[in-house]
Amino acid sequence: MSKNTLRQLSNTLSVLFALTVNILASALPLNGQNTGEISDRFQIYFVPAGYVFAIWGIIYIGWIAFAIYQFLPAQKENPRLQNLGFLFALSGIFNAAWLFCWHYNQFGLSVLVMLALLVTLIASYLKLDVGRRAVSAAERWCVDVPFSVYLGWITVATVANITDWLFSVSWSGWGLPAQTWAAVMIAVASLLGVLMALTRRDAGYLFVLVWSFIGIAVKQAEFPLVANSAWAAAALAGGLAIYSMIQRRR
Repeated sequence: MSKNTLRQLSNTLSVLFALTVNILASALPLNGQNTGEISDRFQIYFVPAGYVFAIWGIIYIGWIAFAIYQFLPAQKENPRLQNLGFLFALSGIFNAAWLFCWHYNQFGLSVLVMLALLVTLIASYLKLDVGRRAVSAAERWCVDVPFSVYLGWITVATVANITDWLFSVSWSGWGLPAQTWAAVMIAVASLLGVLMALTRRDAGYLFVLVWSFIGIAVKQAEFPLVANSAWAAAALAGGLAIYSMIQRRR
């Protein structure tokens, strides 16, 4: 079996494995706990409304689209996919591993796994050179967009995961109120959006931030500092997304 064929099979099997674990996590559920129910234990402010998590449906579709596209005979020797190597397959393993950590209340370990997933996706994004390579429409929708959306969501999820863990260990926040820290984290995420707009013109990544920030604003409506920060961040990310789309068309 050639290395390219092995890579194609690994990516496909990783998608099947990650999808299966994600489905079972809710269907069983793992350790008798639903993913959302665990999240509700943490009284934090950097968390969006429940409907926002529907974005996983889009991410799953992106996984499937990528798995099918990269498995096509014509893509076996695609230079970009060869350069990606086995990173995508590794990300599927980390995704499934995080669910086991989360459902079995290993929150500190879940942060480490989430960080490993984030680093893997960043490496994948850079290997693919998303936003800087001229590609066909099919490759853009089956490779670039799925990775942009996935990376955007995991960026937000990593911040939330770390915040959950800090709450679980009763971190004092160096004396600052939790709402203030939420506003700071929103500002940090917004800065990442600015960097993505200026360096990659990646509207897909930015629209994920818009979706997430609006969800936070809706969820935390009774806390003005957090809600107003989230609305402002959503407006900024939305403007940057439109700017990115215009620049890419030019």
